[in-house]
Amino acid sequence: MENPGSSAFLDRLRQLPRFDYLDDVAALASRHGHNVSLVQATIDEKFLAKDDACRYWADTLNVAYVDPFASVITDEAIERIPVEVARKIRAIGLYVLNGVLTVAMADPGNQELIRRVGQIAQIPVSPVFALPREIEDAIAIHYCTEQGLEESLGQLERSQLFDRPGMVAEKLSALAENNALVQVLDEIVHYAMRERATDIHIEAQETQCRIRYRVDGNLREILTYSRKLHRALISRIKILSNLNIAESRFPQDGRFSMQVGTQTANFRVSTIPSAYGEKAVIRILAMTGKKTMLTLDKMMISQTILQPFRRLVQNPNGIIFVTGPTGSGKTTTLYAALHEINSPAVNISTIEDPIEIQLAGVNQSQVNANIDLKFANLLRSLLRQDPDAILIGEIRDLETAKIATEAALTGHIVFATLHTNTAPQAITRLIEIGVEPYMVAPSVIGVLAQRLAARICEACKETYQPSRETLLRYFQEEGLSADVPFYRGRGCPACRHTGYKGRVAFHELVLITEEIRSLISEGRSVQEITRAAAKVGYKPLRYDGLKKVLLGLTTLDEIEQNTSFEWAT
Repeated sequence: MENPGSSAFLDRLRQLPRFDYLDDVAALASRHGHNVSLVQATIDEKFLAKDDACRYWADTLNVAYVDPFASVITDEAIERIPVEVARKIRAIGLYVLNGVLTVAMADPGNQELIRRVGQIAQIPVSPVFALPREIEDAIAIHYCTEQGLEESLGQLERSQLFDRPGMVAEKLSALAENNALVQVLDEIVHYAMRERATDIHIEAQETQCRIRYRVDGNLREILTYSRKLHRALISRIKILSNLNIAESRFPQDGRFSMQVGTQTANFRVSTIPSAYGEKAVIRILAMTGKKTMLTLDKMMISQTILQPFRRLVQNPNGIIFVTGPTGSGKTTTLYAALHEINSPAVNISTIEDPIEIQLAGVNQSQVNANIDLKFANLLRSLLRQDPDAILIGEIRDLETAKIATEAALTGHIVFATLHTNTAPQAITRLIEIGVEPYMVAPSVIGVLAQRLAARICEACKETYQPSRETLLRYFQEEGLSADVPFYRGRGCPACRHTGYKGRVAFHELVLITEEIRSLISEGRSVQEITRAAAKVGYKPLRYDGLKKVLLGLTTLDEIEQNTSFEWAT
């Protein structure tokens, strides 16, 4: 099929109502002609949203448009096309369905190319369109393997770069800009993204160094490498994050970004001195520009918690806290809550560190410690912006806590996070920070605590029967029948033989009643507040976690690791 090119693309745009950039796109077309770079230029100039521009171009080719970063990409599809071929023809296999390989291509109208891909893959091919830039970055991520990463580190170690004595800051700076080292760090990050890691740990040991990824909440050692590479690798991370490479005695924090297709992947970096050299941890944050966002309906929240939480979110004023440790999904839950109330009639503003997901229709601000732009400073100014709803990324100090409670008492609905182990502890935590009980009692309307457990891999899920002792330990109060099925993952290539793939959240919710307000005002203990909450339906985290076990979503081992055994009394 001959590529209809830019003329068909322009014809499609002429059909759009109120499209004001037709002349500008036509000018671009005169430079780019029939080339797919016209689509990229249209996106870069912001004449069209990426998905719209790509869909219109795909329409001219009579194929579908697929974003590789929003699509399922299976190992089977990747193995069908060698990496050298994929890079040369700018194509990547997505998945095999009913004996047909779906391939994202920059030139899906080229019938000869499609025929050759089918011969190489030894399977019929169904072409779809994707941007060349996104295909190239998807190839970099999905063809990255542990073996390939080991080979790259080995080649770097064998090079002459590290044979020079001494590692002064000037040499480290020059070394950190070396293409081979840049490529190695890119591969480390790409492989982490492929493995769905949330954190990358790069750490020095006595005789060697190692890289570990946190995947589905569990740390997994990926590989080890020579100690002589370590300082240069840490320096490369520091340069990316605008940190001081000459300083290795004190902890440092920074962040950097990386283009992934048309999106931006954001990373938060922490370095700290250790016995054998600095350790770096890279937190992988959500990609900006990525439109996939979980809603409350899609988060598999138990109905006994979801319905009252939804009613809380619709309140016109008060504070709603989401609590839990770092990496427990608090921000995702808060974004989903904002999605519930997001409309043109509601002025929603956020203060975050950093902005993790861009929300359409929401005014998002980011703190900046370098210029002393803190949560409290931003929040004070934000209250003069006529907000209806406010999201505070984290309440860390007394000043922020006081302003937040005052905002809740003056007609605003405030969403915020706190680091506490349980929902009832959030109440006493505010008082410990220094907020007066008479301010806390009327301002807080509810607290949701949550954890994340690794989810059983659906590809290798199997039933089993726990021992009687185990059943009595966890389900004695529930009178559980012995024939109720339990599930676990056997381990397979899809889950890297761990038995887990993905995560599932479980929760506890405290609704602030008048009795609890009285207890808060009187300065009563967490135990008394917990007992009062239980009267109106409060159940501890483990209770909801065990419900997720019975639904076949996670395992008893995961609930044991993520919750304490104490029940509300």
